[in-house]
Amino acid sequence: MKKVALIGIPFDENSSYMRGTALAPPFIREAFYSDASNSFTESGIDLSKEGLIHDRGDLMAPDFEQIESSVSAALKDDFAPISLGGDHSITYAIFRAFRHSYPDIAILHFDAHPDLYHDFQSNPHSHASPFARIMEQGLASRLVQIGIRTINAHQWEQAKKFGVEVVQMKDFQPARRFEFQQPVYLSFDVDALDPAFAPGVAHREAGGLSTREALQIIQSLRGRIVGADIVEFNPKMDASGITAASCAKLLKEIASKILED
Repeated sequence: MKKVALIGIPFDENSSYMRGTALAPPFIREAFYSDASNSFTESGIDLSKEGLIHDRGDLMAPDFEQIESSVSAALKDDFAPISLGGDHSITYAIFRAFRHSYPDIAILHFDAHPDLYHDFQSNPHSHASPFARIMEQGLASRLVQIGIRTINAHQWEQAKKFGVEVVQMKDFQPARRFEFQQPVYLSFDVDALDPAFAPGVAHREAGGLSTREALQIIQSLRGRIVGADIVEFNPKMDASGITAASCAKLLKEIASKILED
């Protein structure tokens, strides 16, 4: 059984609109370990069982080099890393680590936005650009995006250029199942969820996935998940704590899927 490593990445230097996602990892952990729920996943796995989850804590003042080396270390120790961001730019640094262990790997990307800008606001490492960097450098062999509802002409061009499979929310069918022949990495931007379920984000976009719809996609996925990230949760925008609870639920069920496989 594959073990899971939690890595907190408090980094939001590449946010374009509002800082605050660097504060997220402790809030996600607090909700994850809270006595308000228990440690069992919906499939019946007890995540409190010794050895299943190894929490490696939060990186201190991380940059891309430190993010890459920390994820590489977890992979070398035969863990499946789940990274808690932080803004979405960290996914590029994470994938620079994954390329050594998984030369053929797919991404299932949950997001309201495609994050395919070539150079957003003169920053090639913007949180709006990680998948442009990943795809142009051949770090992933397949990219599937779900929850998209803000794509513009430039990003459509980028999607066509890189062969990205874009599932817009207007075309979303809850019964759809996603299948991957190669190992798959989940990158979950919390604003993929409708703001009713996750108000604690900087870029709220109505018309998104429900928490249950997102969980159904993860639980029904056919393929071997080897890592994940949960990004763009901004505690400053989460007065009720609803978003932290949603992140914790996603964390539990992603970890469950990894352990099941």
